Amino acid sequence: MNAERPNRAGAVHVIALGNEKGGTGKSTTAVHIGVALAHAGFRVAMLDLDSRQRTTARYLENRAAYAAQKGLVLPTPDHITIAEGPQAEAQLALRLQQAATIDFLIIDTPGRDSPLTRAALARADTIVTPINDSFLDFDLIGDVDPETFAVRKPGFYSALIWELRQARARHDGGRVDWVVVRNRLSTLEARNMKRVGAALQALSGRVGFRHLPGLSERVIYREFFPRGLTLLDRSALEDFSISHVGARAELRALIAGLNLPGWTGQSLAA
Repeated sequence: MNAERPNRAGAVHVIALGNEKGGTGKSTTAVHIGVALAHAGFRVAMLDLDSRQRTTARYLENRAAYAAQKGLVLPTPDHITIAEGPQAEAQLALRLQQAATIDFLIIDTPGRDSPLTRAALARADTIVTPINDSFLDFDLIGDVDPETFAVRKPGFYSALIWELRQARARHDGGRVDWVVVRNRLSTLEARNMKRVGAALQALSGRVGFRHLPGLSERVIYREFFPRGLTLLDRSALEDFSISHVGARAELRALIAGLNLPGWTGQSLAA
């Protein structure tokens, strides 16, 4: 499929996945975004900045191994891992300079604050912050009243992103789109969903992010990892089910909601 290239000659669109909490589906979201863009015909590369866990790198390595074992052709972004250290930021800068031949560079940052993480977020055009749909994870970006659940003030991560976005604007005039993605939405907790949704709506107006529904709590995501598969690899899914259909719809809605350059409603086949 021939995708419509981003309308910025020689410029790569950088998407950074950032969150200082673990278990929010950050790497799963990163891989699904990367593979979705590759399926749509875009030129995509990924960087894994967590050299200890290497979840994104291992996911894509599993994907390449499974494809080779089964004789499959699976669109797969190029990827490397950058380890934190004295040369880490220089390596990141070099990779960004070399990215002029691709459309999208997706960076999966570690679940902790570090100079390398900040450097990656500071160069992003789109920052995606997945959170589980609970006030435990909401605390990362905002503090709420325990009685009314009204937002009292932005959280420490909101302050960090605000600082980096202002620095980016001063540096090159670039605008950063910050998107908070609500993963693991559950219809069984309607009251909690409404409260979290209301808090996100109130906070978004104060600190300037958009929020989207993301990937629901589904067993299939945990089962995909050993084979490196995604919801879009229908030809490789031997047990395709109604659950897969629903999950694919969620993924399509997420990608469309990111408003990425060159993405159209026809970019991804059904």
